[in-house]
Amino acid sequence: MVLVGLIPIFTFGLGTWQVQRLKWKIAVIDELEEKLQREAIRLPPHINTAAIPEFAFRKVVLRGRWDVSHLMLLGPRVWDGNNGYHVVVPLVRSDGSTVLVDRGFVAKDHAQNVKQMLADSGDEVEVLGMLRTAQIRNKFTPENHPEKGEWYWADVDAMAACAGGEDAGVQPVFIEEIFEGHAGEASSRLARGVPIGRSPTVDVRNSHLSYIVTWYSLSAFTTAMFVRLVLKRRQALARIPR
Repeated sequence: MVLVGLIPIFTFGLGTWQVQRLKWKIAVIDELEEKLQREAIRLPPHINTAAIPEFAFRKVVLRGRWDVSHLMLLGPRVWDGNNGYHVVVPLVRSDGSTVLVDRGFVAKDHAQNVKQMLADSGDEVEVLGMLRTAQIRNKFTPENHPEKGEWYWADVDAMAACAGGEDAGVQPVFIEEIFEGHAGEASSRLARGVPIGRSPTVDVRNSHLSYIVTWYSLSAFTTAMFVRLVLKRRQALARIPR
């Protein structure tokens, strides 16, 4: 009885904690969306990586040339029901420094040809992107194998080292190229094997509302169970002869 009586209190406390977490997450998302709406900035030649979290989701403008010799395929990934990869290419900037740019999704059938396609367009380009922090590998994601060209998650430090590292002026800075075209243009890119960048939106996961519903529902259910057990116990005691 004591155990069953404690469960509703414990689950109610967890639900209340998730309410606080939900408020915190909403505030974080609002802050990131506000950053995303600001005017795009130009990155300095040498970036202080310690300050990157403060500028996460800020739009940035870059100019440079693609280093296709160090192109990396990140995946597998899925986009609109299509299997494929994200194309990560170092961008050698005009000031000599290099950063990593996730150019977006390319279908699996075109993945092996994207290197040649980018090599054919060797002119200097201007890129509109979004500054991102390094990803955290979860327990279900395989380890990367750079020596085999297998990248399952964006380990920015390892990717920068694979692209030449500090000796080659490669900075561990990860930028996702933004695609602002319409659905028809995206379909055309998909068919031609041109990488499709990400939409300028905040993709921070927020599941706290579902957790709130789960814990409060469990609290209500176990409360009803406890009340029922108490009533049954009283009825049983009432039937005992005195």
